Amino acid sequence: MRRSNTVIVLTTEETQRLTETTRTRTAPYRAVQRARVILLAADGLANKAIAKEIGLSRATVILWRQRFAKSRLEGLQEMPHPGAKPKYDQTTERRILAQLDTPAPTGYSSWSGKLLAQALGDVSSHQVWRVLRKRGIHLQRRRSWCVSTDPEFTRKAADIVALYMDPPENALVLSVDEKPAIQALERDQGWLRLPNGDSLCGFSHEYKRHGTTTLFAALEVATGLVHTVHYHRRRRREFLDFMNRMVAQYPDQELHVILDNLNIHKPKHDRWLSRRPNVYFHYTPTHASWLNQVECWFSILWRQALRGLSATSARDVCRAIDTFTQARNEDAAPFEWTKQVVHPGSLKHTYSELCN
Repeated sequence: MRRSNTVIVLTTEETQRLTETTRTRTAPYRAVQRARVILLAADGLANKAIAKEIGLSRATVILWRQRFAKSRLEGLQEMPHPGAKPKYDQTTERRILAQLDTPAPTGYSSWSGKLLAQALGDVSSHQVWRVLRKRGIHLQRRRSWCVSTDPEFTRKAADIVALYMDPPENALVLSVDEKPAIQALERDQGWLRLPNGDSLCGFSHEYKRHGTTTLFAALEVATGLVHTVHYHRRRRREFLDFMNRMVAQYPDQELHVILDNLNIHKPKHDRWLSRRPNVYFHYTPTHASWLNQVECWFSILWRQALRGLSATSARDVCRAIDTFTQARNEDAAPFEWTKQVVHPGSLKHTYSELCN
């Protein structure tokens, strides 16, 4: 008791700083209260009177008097609050990912957050999901991938990238591929009026099939222009007919053609290619047809012209493709290829490797 009632003597600097704190409008309210406690204590007021004046408990007044007597102005600052000790750490994360690499419990085909928590015992399902979200792991989602295992990936990819980045002088680079079996689907389309007055435009899940068509396309890499021809089938015969059209269109020009590894593109003995010294075929690595720029154009064609198309015949589909191609060619622009070095992708085989 004697210690709490010790008379506090302030220096001129301390008095000035405490007074400024009580008068500053931007000062935290707690700091103002503590400054008032010390100023009133320096005036000789008892703890009980100070507590009643400021609206604090007597124990709180004693606490700040003691801290000021011990550390002066620094004792009035907030002490660090470390909080509770973390329940989970990096070891927990490694345990969760390692558990995912083990077979699921008997009767289950895959893990879930609840099953993981039960198997670990001391980890909550909420913490399991936090780790999975952090790592971008979706237990019920199934993804597909295609990784090139071509031993000559680097050479083939470098050859194609060189054509994109630095094509030969006075030569034309064509990106060629086919989109087979494009279906002519007749869909029931119309407006659907909802009870609240809104309207939706869409089509029914019911449809009729009216045949298919196969599209051969050649993209001029330098200009973005696309040449298309429609066939009923996709065979070596149709491919050579399409290439003859391209060669006839550019009779005196050197052609570099980018193709995938389909068997109609690369027979064992290509007599057609051997008779045309100004035509060169460049094949993408195995399972790496994404290097062929015409695939980008096929994606645009599907999204902007074919998806949701209602056609009563294959001829309607061909007409829609030709109309789209003509409209896009009027404002054609090449794809901007910027990646100079292309590497084959690789996959991690275990969840625990994500910790590295």
